Amino acid sequence: ARLGTNDSTLIRVIVTRSEIKERYQQMYKRSLTQDVSGDTSGDYKRILLSIIK
Repeated sequence: ARLGTNDSTLIRVIVTRSEIKERYQQMYKRSLTQDVSGDTSGDYKRILLSIIK
């Protein structure tokens, strides 16, 4: 049996990530993506960047 997708959950996850990035920018006057990129490396960096983009 296929599990399928829950569209409302997927949409909420995407919207929440966007809201987090916007709030981070407001609070710190910096890009979350740039800060993660500058403070991490290797596979960890790649995974985090893929999550927040």
